[in-house]
Amino acid sequence: MMTYRVVAIPGDGVGPEVVAAARRVVDAAGEAFDFSVEWNEVEAGGVAIDAHGVAIRPEDVERCRSADAVLLGAVGGPAWSDPSAAVRPEQALFTLRGGLGLFANLRPVTVHPALVGSSPLRAELLVGVDMLIVRELTGGIYFGNRMEPDGRKPKRRAFDEMPYEEREIRRVVKMAFDIARSRRGRVTQVDKANVLATSRLWRTVTDEVAAEYPDVELGHQLVDSCAMLLVKQPAAFDVIVTENLFGDILSDEAAVLAGSLGMLPSASLGRRRATHGVFGLYEPIHGSAPDIAGRDRANPIGTILSAAMLLRTSFGRDDAAAAVEEAVSRALEDGWRTRDIANAADTDDGLVVGTTAMATAIVDRLPSHVGMPS
Repeated sequence: MMTYRVVAIPGDGVGPEVVAAARRVVDAAGEAFDFSVEWNEVEAGGVAIDAHGVAIRPEDVERCRSADAVLLGAVGGPAWSDPSAAVRPEQALFTLRGGLGLFANLRPVTVHPALVGSSPLRAELLVGVDMLIVRELTGGIYFGNRMEPDGRKPKRRAFDEMPYEEREIRRVVKMAFDIARSRRGRVTQVDKANVLATSRLWRTVTDEVAAEYPDVELGHQLVDSCAMLLVKQPAAFDVIVTENLFGDILSDEAAVLAGSLGMLPSASLGRRRATHGVFGLYEPIHGSAPDIAGRDRANPIGTILSAAMLLRTSFGRDDAAAAVEEAVSRALEDGWRTRDIANAADTDDGLVVGTTAMATAIVDRLPSHVGMPS
């Protein structure tokens, strides 16, 4: 039996609940497809600040580095929300991304037919929505020099620099083009080239990369018009590639198409190979949701689908990944809902459940063993 190594980082808020749900699903998939997972849990985020005084310890980053993959819940919460604090939960994410060489965040956005009614958009706009947002992760304004607010009223000032090097842009754009070749062959590069110098560099480098991919169609889109088109013509997009800040905002906007932030997974990848595939960090795109933490109300599907991406990309287990995705789809088709994706009709049917019960519904729809669907 093959054994894979995964570091689990439950984090803060609802993170421990959704990670526990995803671990159950992964372990059940392992029983069905004859593999096992050796789990190693580390602290990061607010819990690490409380326990160790830092958002994540260097030795815990090394534990992540030695694994096949990392599964992360969420970090942050009201107890650590002071933006001027020297140590903040989000620093764990920057440390992991930079320290592990994870320069691209992949966020697939699809709309399950059973959840069309949960989206705020008209049903006809959701037909054919299947996009992948590729966000650059380790450059740009989040990593540039900054000056915190300084001076006295009315002359206070602050700044944030938005640096990008050609190599940072080229590697993530090439990844987007490679992925587009396995999809519908279209890349939309999003920038603000009419204003920002870094965006003009992004556009120039993307054009150069596109010349190497004559089979992939390239379009450029200003970020403000892209934000509009995501809700007016979402099915028009295939692969979107963009810089760190724009990708952060646009992917959260696109999540609304699926009905809830709780539905969507993500994978943070680089160039490093693990034993069985590409090393990556996998997490739902939602935050720690402290208002519902510990109440068994969080939607675990985004984390479970992130685990499916982990199975496919870092384990090389397309079979198990497809089975998990099918089990999620069948649970939704059968009417199972968490509160964030439920409507009045769902409530009447009595299938609105919590985190644990939703995970159980998905586990119950996995094959009992290979070749014998449940």
